[in-house]
Amino acid sequence: MSRVTGAALIGVEGCVIEVEVRVSAQLPRVDIVGLPALSVRESGARVRAAIGSVGERFPQNRVTVNLAPAALRKNGAGLDLPIAIGVLLSSAAIEHASVQGTAFLGELALDGRIRPVAGALAMALALKEHGIKKLILPSGCAHSAALAGEELEVLPAEDLTQVLGHLRDIHPIPPTQANPIPESETPSPCLSEVRGQEFGKRALEIAAGGGHAALFLGPPGSGKTMLARRLPGILPPLESHERVEVTQIHCAAGVLAEDGQSVNDRPFRAPHHTSSAAGMLGGGQPPSPGEVSLAHGGVLLLDELPEFDRRTRESLRQVLEDHRVTLARAGLICQFPADFMLICTANPCPCGFYGCSHRDCRCDDGAIERYRRRLSGPLLDRIDLHVQVPAQRWSEWASARTGEKSEAVQQRVIQARRLQLERSGASNARILDTTLDQILDLSPEAESLLSQAVDRWGLSARATRRIQRVARTIADLAGETVIGPADMGEALAYRHDTQVP
Repeated sequence: MSRVTGAALIGVEGCVIEVEVRVSAQLPRVDIVGLPALSVRESGARVRAAIGSVGERFPQNRVTVNLAPAALRKNGAGLDLPIAIGVLLSSAAIEHASVQGTAFLGELALDGRIRPVAGALAMALALKEHGIKKLILPSGCAHSAALAGEELEVLPAEDLTQVLGHLRDIHPIPPTQANPIPESETPSPCLSEVRGQEFGKRALEIAAGGGHAALFLGPPGSGKTMLARRLPGILPPLESHERVEVTQIHCAAGVLAEDGQSVNDRPFRAPHHTSSAAGMLGGGQPPSPGEVSLAHGGVLLLDELPEFDRRTRESLRQVLEDHRVTLARAGLICQFPADFMLICTANPCPCGFYGCSHRDCRCDDGAIERYRRRLSGPLLDRIDLHVQVPAQRWSEWASARTGEKSEAVQQRVIQARRLQLERSGASNARILDTTLDQILDLSPEAESLLSQAVDRWGLSARATRRIQRVARTIADLAGETVIGPADMGEALAYRHDTQVP
């Protein structure tokens, strides 16, 4: 009997799998137990052919493979290589001491080649936390696994013959190193390209400064989408731990173009309004991350929010509170991280020109009311900034001066974010309410102004707390310790109109 360490991908997280192989004196057959999926049950045929192709002898007895923990469903073909090593260990073809502290990962071809698998970084991180020192895996995903850190020695192999040569100390495999992080080659659009719309630019800076969700309301062509697409350019760069976490998600989803590629810029996802709830949140068999998880650490733009399916829109309510997606399936509960900045745009009516100063609206009252009802109160309540983006006449647009560049705004955002991290360990939009109470520090005038606004507008407790968070961010951007009436007044200006339009 032999035991070999492997790994499987569950959502975007790696799970350490112990592969137990027993060869017994019974009729020849390969049994794989431990709740394997179809792709894992077929490993027996691939392993038998691969072992024979490299000149080794497959046992002519009963081979029983157990994948522990047995209660966890295993998907994918990444367990082929550890199963093959377990069979050869049980047949005394290699020594047990040669696999101590070593894990194996990879899909076997019938001729013994080792094919890459998805989620190599996630599984490498799980193996490193488990205490594994060496990982032998396909060369096609070795650079991705090397991003797990220097504590894990990543050994790339092209085929099973090379793996056996290493285990027998004939031809040791040299370890691979992670690719150096390149500089971004696709700069974000600059905020100075937006003419006018100073109110919207200021709202964008506040949203970036505290990690707040924002909704831009205005007629077509007023610059809502243009503003939203410039948000990544003013956000702080990814920290090293954030880069690994975001790369792990994208690697597990299979959206990275090449091995070893890391996500160096904050993600920006803009799904079409025909996207389903499953495409937005994730799902499938095996479960894979959706758009909200691919936007983790970055920005999720929902352009024309009312045009999204109601189920898709309302599914965001819990995600905005928990910052993760929990998918419950039969025998499996899978969690995907989903901590992103939500930026939405919406027109005031179906034709888009309700309330426009220089164009008439063609919608009747019933159409406008039905359009308003597409955005529910609970969803709007979870969006911190409601920003009006009015249409500009040509004379106003042509005479408007170019504003600040994104780099200048980004420096203020970085300074505000650094202050928030040193003070409470998270951005103002992510801290707990108990922590918010400790750092709020409202002046009497600001507290009186907030109280009057809540009573007059009938704001909910959630909306009130979000106004307080926005006011704290405005004060942080100005370098102020106490939230004054000007800070509170500006925060209330982004919440006065909580309906569409």
